[in-house]
Amino acid sequence: MRLRAWRFVTLLLAALSMGMAWAHALELGPKMGLPESDYILVQGIYQEFGRLGAVIEPAAVVAAAILTILVRGRPPAFTFSLAGAVLLAAAFAVWIAFVMPANADLAIWDATGAPADWQRIRDQWEYAHLARFLPQLAGFCALLISVLVETPGDEAAT
Repeated sequence: MRLRAWRFVTLLLAALSMGMAWAHALELGPKMGLPESDYILVQGIYQEFGRLGAVIEPAAVVAAAILTILVRGRPPAFTFSLAGAVLLAAAFAVWIAFVMPANADLAIWDATGAPADWQRIRDQWEYAHLARFLPQLAGFCALLISVLVETPGDEAAT
């Protein structure tokens, strides 16, 4: 029962984290066409993403790592759990390396206005979110497969 509960928590955290990146990926196209003033205005809606994401994303990585430890000795589940944990950690590393610095720049735009190269920072922020969504999606799928490989097939229901 402990393993089942931990799998649930891990999948939930991974899904919530991925959901934020998926939202950014869906918005990328329309936001790239916004003029500077509108782009700055729209960026203001992400306050809760930052507050909640700062907890959810690292928690998803830690939960996946703990899940990997819990399923050691169960080869298929271990392999997929490990892959999921590594992919979620890679997505978080992209956030640290590219999104976090862009966030720092964006945070001062309201008070000082955007710099002349604002499109470079916008591009970094937008494309880094897309780049981190991809390993999050793959990591979530790997974690889901880690559960499915230990789930009885249809033949068990008959």
